[in-house]
Formats: sequence, structure tokens, C-alpha cells
Amino acid sequence: MQIEQIYTGCLAQGAYYITSNGEALIIDPLRETKPYLDRLERDGVKLKYIFETHFHADFVSGHVDLSKETGAPIVYGPNATCEFECISAKDGQEFEIGNIKIKVLHTPGHTMESSTYLLIDENGKDHAIFSGDTLFIGDVGRPDLAQKAASMTQEQLAGILFQSLRNKIMTLADDVIVYPAHGAGSACGKNMSKETVSTIGEQKIKNYALRADMTETEFIQEVTDGLLPPPAYFGMNVAMNKKGYDSFEHVLDLGMRALSVIEFETAAEETGALLLDTRKNGEFAKGFIPQSINIGIDGDFAPWVGALIADVQQPILIICEVGKEEETVTRLSRVGFDNLIGHLAGGYDSWQKAGKEIDVVNRITAEQFATEVKIGQSKVIDIRKETEYSAEHVEDAYNKPLALINDWIKDVDTNEHFYLHCAGGYRSMIAASILEARGFRNFTEIEGGFNAIAKTSLPKTDFICQSKILK
Repeated sequence: MQIEQIYTGCLAQGAYYITSNGEALIIDPLRETKPYLDRLERDGVKLKYIFETHFHADFVSGHVDLSKETGAPIVYGPNATCEFECISAKDGQEFEIGNIKIKVLHTPGHTMESSTYLLIDENGKDHAIFSGDTLFIGDVGRPDLAQKAASMTQEQLAGILFQSLRNKIMTLADDVIVYPAHGAGSACGKNMSKETVSTIGEQKIKNYALRADMTETEFIQEVTDGLLPPPAYFGMNVAMNKKGYDSFEHVLDLGMRALSVIEFETAAEETGALLLDTRKNGEFAKGFIPQSINIGIDGDFAPWVGALIADVQQPILIICEVGKEEETVTRLSRVGFDNLIGHLAGGYDSWQKAGKEIDVVNRITAEQFATEVKIGQSKVIDIRKETEYSAEHVEDAYNKPLALINDWIKDVDTNEHFYLHCAGGYRSMIAASILEARGFRNFTEIEGGFNAIAKTSLPKTDFICQSKILK
């Protein structure tokens, strides 16, 4: 028996590839199927089942394409209704793969079909659980995403999750390994660990939600406290995972269409497509196609695309570094952005060489900022998360998180200059591009963000550990 965790940092997502005696199973696969098909061919094994822990909201899974290409059936837990052929397993049902078994533990609460898969090894021993979004390392799944579908409040779902954890998870032996669907950075929980593997025993000690003396009322209060609104694209991804979607190869063909400068310009005018520039923020600041939005491929690309663009049907034209076209298309498809018109052949350089109009961002260094800004008089907008801001920030700075830009941008005074920064420059350039696309020019963005500002002599609030804030 071999277990491989295939972790994708951009989505903070773990898929699992398991083999035993010539057969394999895959749990929660990503959209693109080639990596899994390559592994199957490499190992000379047959894919027997594709298991899904629930209908994912933060990414589009590869279950439909993978099933078509291999013939392996798709398995969900109880209550799952798909618009494609799938097995809605019963609680306690077992599936044999080689010399091992997978037992379905129905663990509703995050969603009503959420299930944990218990791996029973060749010796009949409980070896590991694949807990999906039911149990994370240091956290549990948020109970507010399925409210509408389940016709329940988040408090009711949290109560169901409490019972699932107590009756199905915490009754397992302490040495059972825990393999979750997500780690730190995912929007599916609020305080996940950067670790991606643990044990039941360790989680009983370290995970706030598994305290032995915790009452159901305390659990509901703690799990629902401080939940931020889910990204708008989540519901659309759930629908794609339930109903099916275009093949990844078709989406890749669309995005890989190379458009000349003239073709790109015409497509932008005729389709109303969003111009998505995925270059590094420093390159974007020096020059970009007017109205384009910068979300760098080298950062938390897919989650920010989903959070800020929201509508997965939005037509998109891509501007990226030459050689990054396929990666960009792949990562867009993972969060359901399939309506791709193509990419600019030769990238931004071809646009510039054609003598077309360009735009720039007014960016200065942290040192320049320190000499220019007047604390108490100048307006400073810190777009980091509230917990980052609370931990330490420039004195008198305002906190306007990037995730909420569509709300606070309406209150920006076009006649008042302001300074804009995040932690390192990635998020502030996203904000800068959105501001400029909507006609705002009255700001200066800070290169290197708060990480660089902290090294200057500017007055800052006292540092408080973020983990204490989260608790």
C-alpha cells in the first residue's frame, strides 16, 4: 500500500493517490487529469474508484473528466445528488481496492453530504482518514457554506458538525493518521495549520474544536465566531462540481489561442472581456495595457481570481509572461474560469513594441514613503487582512482589506491623495490595478508593502502575535 498526498499550494488543497496490489483510488482530484493518468501509467495500476469528500466550493474537481478517461466510478457520501453518473454511498459502506478497504463515514456539518473516508489496511487495522473539509489540522470546516442548500442556519449545521466529530472521528484510535483536504490559506476554514498531516490523538490535544470538555453550545459559538463572507465564486464552483463541466482539454485549447496585438485589441472591444495580466507586480507597475487587472501567477493566484472576479462566466483575455500560458489557463480552470478567449501572443512586450497606449502605477519605495508621509495628516490605506493589520500597522493607517475592495472603493474620495500598501506588494498591486481601471489616479502604492515599511523608522503600533488575535 502506498499513499501520496498531492498538495497544491495555490489552493492549499490536498488530493490523495493510493495504490494497493495493482489497483488505485484517488480522493478529491484537481481539474487537470494528466498528473493522475501519468501516475497510473507509471505504477502500472488500474484506477478503481474516484472518491469525493463533498461538493467542493473553492475549486472545480477533476472527477468528471477522470471518470470519463478511466472508466472509474465516482463515489460521494450519503445525500449526494449529481447530474452525472455517481455512487451515493451509504454510511458505513466499504469499498475494496487491492488489499485495502475504504469505509464511508458520513460526517455532515460542513455540507450535508460531507463524508470522511477511513482507510483500513491489509491487516484490517484502521490506518488513516481522509477528512475532506470536516476536519483540518488545527481547525474544522466552516458551517456556513451549505446553509441555503440545506435550508438550515450556520448554527444548526455547526451543531451537526459537532455530532459528526464526536461520534465518527473522535471515537477512532489516537494513532489513526489525518489527511485533510486543505491547509493554511484556504477559505474553507479560519485557523488552519500550515501542517498537512497529523493524527487523531494529536488533534484531540491541539485542535480547539476537539476539546474533550467542550459542549455543543461552546463549539457552535467558537466555530461560527469571526467567519468572513465566503468568496462569491464558491456557489458557482459547487454547481460545476454537481452538474459537470467542459473538459479541461477544451478549456486549455481556448486559453492557448495566441492572439496578435490587433486580434487581442479587437477581441477586447467586441467581447467586453476582462484583461487579466498575470505578470509580477513589479513588472506590471512599470507598464501595462490600460484597464487590465494584475493578479500575479506567482502568488495566491486562483483564490484571488475567484474572490475578485467572482463570475466564472466572465470572458477573459490573458496577458502573461511568455511560457506561462498553459500554467495560467490551468490555474484559472481549477476555479472554474473557463470562458477564455485567448492570450496575447508575445505578452506585454508585443503590445509595447506595437506602439500601443500603455499605463503605469505610481509606485515608490518604503524609504521614499517614510520621508514623504506625514503621520496623522496623510491618508494611508492598509489592504491586508484584519488580523494582519491588528497585529501591527503604521500609526493612523486605515484598514481596507483587498477582499472587500468592491465595497470600500465606492467611498474613495477622488480629490484626496492616499498611500496604498499590503504585506509585500502582491495584493496592493491588485488593488492599484482595480483602482486605475475604475478611474482613480490619486494614490501612491508602496513597493515591498509593510514588510519593507517595518524596516523604516516610521511609527508603528506594538506587535501582537496573529495566533493570539485569531483565538
